[in-house]
Amino acid sequence: MLLLGYIQNQMPELLMRLEACVNMDSPSKSKAHNDRMADWFATLAHQLLDANVQRLTHPEAGDRLLVEAGTGSRRILLVGHYDTVWPEGEAARRPFAIRDGKAYGPGVYDMKAGVLQAFYALKALQDSGMWPADTQVAMFLNSDEEIGSPSSRGLIEELARDACAALVLEPPMAPTGALKTARKGSGRYRLEVRGVSAHAGVAPDRGVSAIQEMALQIQRLHAMSDPAVGTNVNVGIVRGGIGTNVVADYAEAEIDVRVPTLAEAERVHAALLALAPYHPLARVSVSGRMMRPPMERTPESARLFELAQCIAREELGLDLAETATGGVSDGNFTAACGVPTLDGLGASGDFAHAPGEYVELADIPVRSALLAHLIASL
Repeated sequence: MLLLGYIQNQMPELLMRLEACVNMDSPSKSKAHNDRMADWFATLAHQLLDANVQRLTHPEAGDRLLVEAGTGSRRILLVGHYDTVWPEGEAARRPFAIRDGKAYGPGVYDMKAGVLQAFYALKALQDSGMWPADTQVAMFLNSDEEIGSPSSRGLIEELARDACAALVLEPPMAPTGALKTARKGSGRYRLEVRGVSAHAGVAPDRGVSAIQEMALQIQRLHAMSDPAVGTNVNVGIVRGGIGTNVVADYAEAEIDVRVPTLAEAERVHAALLALAPYHPLARVSVSGRMMRPPMERTPESARLFELAQCIAREELGLDLAETATGGVSDGNFTAACGVPTLDGLGASGDFAHAPGEYVELADIPVRSALLAHLIASL
């Protein structure tokens, strides 16, 4: 209970800092806003921790941070992000607020509270003298996770290859608080269909409708889903045609793919690239790729969860469960590198990516202590 008590005593300071960072906009595509957020977290790291802080710059994306504390042959990787889905001005429209034991505000749940929990977990270990021997903890803070980590994936994979475990600071599953030992992989594809235009009233027989072809292809696409194994193919956006009296010569669709295993990713990818037109004069083409590989549950990640479950029960009186989710995170990248990965070690709450997102204040020190104990026990 030493670590929990320490973090509970730090709660007034932690909440003050949570308010400050939630009230700073950090939309994923704004380098200026995320550079300012990087400044803030770099300053925090210097204030709270005995650590080396590296700023990993990028010409277009927000700068990323790498905070390294401790030394040794064993390296534990913490992965988080400070970008949010919310646009510029959202913090002013909906500032940080506390009501009925919950903290509200843009990005408070996904995932600024989780990042702060990690800072205070490391601080608790350093100040209590419980830092694990021969161990370095590297905390990587990303600036573009919400848009797929296009500038950060390579850095995450490079850091993961030297780690004995990756602990991901995304929120646990709402509302149960379960940790995540598996995530689906995700892909984004575009289907383009070309037909032959014609006047729909005067000479429809001269035309080949790209929209009709697209309608047939959509049925084929959705049939690629396999609910029994957890694969889902979804056509989410469709565009086409220039007028109701014109046989459309062009249509396009944007496709979301979710797969539980690498084998399913390969199956769906091959099926998409093999699409052929129904009409002999229509043409179809597919572009895109799997954006994040699946985070598959492995015996090593299962043992990591079992350790966290044991710590939660014996040290914190917390009954911890595990789950799988269709959502993705940077943990998909670390797991695909073969590193035991445990996700959902962030802040408890609900309504990610929605105006009502919140975190449970009473759970902040508990979840922070869980992370600290897990680091100390690995």
